Amino acid sequence: MVDEPDKLLPVANVGRIMKRILPPTAKISKEAKETIQECASEFISFVTGEASDKCHKENRKTVNGDDICWALGSLGFDDYSQAIGGYLHKHREFERERASAAAASSSAAALAASNQIQIANSINQATAGEASASNSCKGQLSYPTNSPLEFRSLMEKGQSSHTKP
Repeated sequence: MVDEPDKLLPVANVGRIMKRILPPTAKISKEAKETIQECASEFISFVTGEASDKCHKENRKTVNGDDICWALGSLGFDDYSQAIGGYLHKHREFERERASAAAASSSAAALAASNQIQIANSINQATAGEASASNSCKGQLSYPTNSPLEFRSLMEKGQSSHTKP
């Protein structure tokens, strides 16, 4: 069996919510926080119990936001039901936008990574091509076979001093 304190909302969270609506100089007693803690926890249990019963009758295992809105309406909290329904709609819209932005960001990152890979491959191919051209040119190059003095005299006469190896 679950202990009673485990069914209650955390008192620190309840106190923080209470302080938001009160003036900054207001003090809240421990007893007041505990009383609101018990009331809020009971209210949540009451509404979720009704929503859970609806799900059970429909052979579903998961209670969703629409079930909570329905339960609030069926329990006579129509104003809350409409307000929560509006927030639920906005929340779902926000989640859809966030998911599409994440998907766009993910595809943009994948595209950028793909472009980087293509650039790296192009650089590698260009470097390989230069190395290949350099290697193929080695056979075409001629080196002087003359001594430096003979080379100088041939250059002055305008004759080629290079011979193919």
